[in-house]
Amino acid sequence: KLFHHQFVARDVNWIREVKEGDALEADVKIRNKHVPARARVEACPGNEALVKFLTPQRAITPGQAAVFYDADEVLGGGWIARILA
Repeated sequence: KLFHHQFVARDVNWIREVKEGDALEADVKIRNKHVPARARVEACPGNEALVKFLTPQRAITPGQAAVFYDADEVLGGGWIARILA
């Protein structure tokens, strides 16, 4: 029950120019000590993003920060709003 594949992030700020509906591959951290995991990140309406991990991640927690990376470059980030089944 602790492992999930996807979540919605709210209040997303993009560093790289990303438009609503765009999707990109990124390494995503879901908390400070989390080892980044590969995911598909899709920009959604209302400053949200849908994050779908390639492999399930443990303890995705609403309220924690989520940061999207391309190697050492920060692409953007937001707050975990809700976990999707």
